[in-house]
Amino acid sequence: QVQLVESGGGLVQPGGSLGLSCAASRSGFSISAMGWYRQAPGKERELVARITSGGGINYTDSVRGRFTISRGGALNTVYLQMNNLKSEDTAVYYCHVVTYGVSYWGKGTLVTVSA
Repeated sequence: QVQLVESGGGLVQPGGSLGLSCAASRSGFSISAMGWYRQAPGKERELVARITSGGGINYTDSVRGRFTISRGGALNTVYLQMNNLKSEDTAVYYCHVVTYGVSYWGKGTLVTVSA
């Protein structure tokens, strides 16, 4: 079992910035992919950004150029830097990790973009 500890999130005004982090309880060398998904009220959960052990990075179109995903620590921590936030970025953000072919999810952290 892998535990994921998320931090960050909160309330920010449009155009502002926030950072999210997620630390996994397993060695980063066993993790094949880490990423962030989000779910807005009334909508399905969607991929925001994902980074693989090989360094491949994917962003959903709506955040490309504004969000940056990276890994750190002992490769078991994933970060999401969110800049120029928009109201449509408001959602619960979930950390997602794949290790040995098994998916794990964090409990989620709320990001609210509002004036």
